[in-house]
This record gives sequence, structure tokens and C-alpha cells, in this order.
Amino acid sequence: MTADPDLYGVLGVERSASSDEIKRAFRKLAMEFHPDRNKESGAEARFKQVNAAYEVLSDPDKRAKYDRFGLNGVNGGAQGFAGYEGFGGFGDIFDAFFRGTGQRRGGPQQGSDLRASLDITLEEAVFGAEKEIVFQRTERCLECKSTGQLNGDPRETCSECNGQGELRRVQQSLFGQFVNVTACPRCRGEGQIVTNPCPECRGAGAKRARVKRTVRIPGGVDDGSQIRIAGEGDAGMHGGASGSLYVELNVQEHEVFKRLDTNLVYDLPLNVAQASLGVELEVPTLEGEQVALKLKPGVQPGEVHVIKGRGVPLLRGNGRGDLLVRTFVVVPSKLSKEQQELMRQLADSLGTPTVPDDASFFGRIRDALS
Repeated sequence: MTADPDLYGVLGVERSASSDEIKRAFRKLAMEFHPDRNKESGAEARFKQVNAAYEVLSDPDKRAKYDRFGLNGVNGGAQGFAGYEGFGGFGDIFDAFFRGTGQRRGGPQQGSDLRASLDITLEEAVFGAEKEIVFQRTERCLECKSTGQLNGDPRETCSECNGQGELRRVQQSLFGQFVNVTACPRCRGEGQIVTNPCPECRGAGAKRARVKRTVRIPGGVDDGSQIRIAGEGDAGMHGGASGSLYVELNVQEHEVFKRLDTNLVYDLPLNVAQASLGVELEVPTLEGEQVALKLKPGVQPGEVHVIKGRGVPLLRGNGRGDLLVRTFVVVPSKLSKEQQELMRQLADSLGTPTVPDDASFFGRIRDALS
């Protein structure tokens, strides 16, 4: 009597493996041994083993029974493994796992989604823009009307599977009769074959194309934002819908402004006299305008002054963020003799300053933003 196979060993995982670890192991091995990808001898049998092991270990109830009683405990007496030929007897669940359905491959298949990146300026991110993007995708071949045949002639029905795209094999075992369903190797599950290939697409019914599209960027997007454009991905097969194009936005650094959520930050340099006496000056905005800002005497380094409504528009809703003006007191590195003398007199009259604590510093920031 043949000993029960070790299902955990088939997937290459420990008996304590989590469901996610089992799923990852199955995906890896199924991709490696799937008959459509691996034509080596024994690959199909190994693929069936992987399918059968995953069928049990992915089901918590079946896994618990297997752990306690072995294969005899699964479905009341090894019924899932009838006709065992290295775990044969299971249908091809690879397609259901990777494509989401168990439908025959000749049916409609949605095209793959595509991803592309687009560099934009801070101004374009804040105020919105229209940009052109160039990418490659799979498109239906117009020369053959996606049939793959020369002049758009219809494909011929596969004589191996009579157009079904699958082969059924009946197997007998001690536990009864079982049907094993596999994709037809001649038409690769399509049900039809190309006999006179279209020279434009070489019988594929689709080809790669370079496409240029205009992307509408709404005002308020941020670095890493994605824009989905439905129907601009790879073309679907057998009448399936096209996939989508996902455009990831890369916002370039600005020479003057930085972004903080929906706010813009501008660093304002002041000399010692301006910070001490106070000053009224103009501050640039991202729109290119100048706005007045009046600073009281005694401006400290790192103070934040808020100019309302000059920041980033809210992506979902009305209103805009603010422009945060952060002050920097610039100490001169070179002074004339006259300036040095004046500074000495000022230093003597001011005395030794005290260092503010962190609590008061952060408190000023919170007050400015509130």
C-alpha cells in the first residue's frame, strides 16, 4: 500500500505555515509548473500535485482533518484524490486562482492594467493642468480584426477538443469514477487555432503600440497621487474590455516654495536690523503675485506667519490651504569697520540674551497654525 503523500512537503512549507505562506508557495509553484509555461517532462504531473495539495491546505476544515487523519480524513475517505497519479484528479484551479474565474480561456478576458509615471511642476500640482503622456500598450490588430488570421478570416475549430478548449478524461478508482479536465494542448484552451497567421500581428490578434494621450490633472494633487484612466490599458481578448491606465504623479521640487499638506511654506530671510526693528515687506506667492506682510519688532528665527488662502486647493471640496512664511535671521559673515563698531555698541547695550525654551517655540507654531 502506498503511503500518503505529504501535502506540506509538496508545497515546500512547514506544517505550521500560515494561510498566506501556503498561498505564496502555491502561486510560485503553479507558475513554475503550469503546462502552458513549462513543457518539460513531468511538469504537468507536478502541477497537479501542487493543485491538489493547495485544494486541501487552503481550506481550514480540510486542513484540520488532514492534520489529524491524513488523506483518509479529507472528504470522508480520500475522495479528492481519486485516481491518484501524483495527485491527479483535480481540475485546473490555477486559472480560477490567477484569473478570478474558472471560465474557459476562449471566453472574454479583460485586458491588463498599465502603470506610467508623469513628472509635473508644483504649479501644475496646485492649480491643475493638462499634460501629454506617451506609453506602450497591447492593441487589437486591425488588419485581421483580432482574429489572428490573414485578411480577418475566422479561425478554424480545433479538431482535438472540437472547439471546447478542454479535454475530459474519465478515471476509475476504488472510490468511484472521476473526471479530470485539462486545457487542450493543441489550441491551448482557445477552442480555435490559427491556420493562416496575419503577418501584422503574427497570429496573435493583438500587437504592441506606442500611444500618446492627454492627462487631465486636477488642482490639489500631491506627489505620488494616481490618476486612473479607464479603457486605456491593454486590449481585452475575445471581446473582453480593455484595462485601465494608472498614472502616478511625481511632483518636482520648487526653487522657492515647499509643500506641507495643503499649505505652502516660504522661507523669508531677514537681517538683524529688520528682525529687531520690525519691517513691512512683500512676499511672493505661487501665482506670481506679491502680498504684503507686516512683521512686528523682535522677530525670532523660525517664527511662522500665516497668509490665509494662498496655499493648495482642497482636492475634494472647496477652499485652499495657507501660505506659511517662516522667518530666518541671517547673521552677516563680513562687516565693515564702521558696522563692527556699531555692533559692539549694540551688543554692550543689549547685554546677554536668554535662550527660549522649546515649549514656547512650539507654542508659537501652534498658535500660528490655529
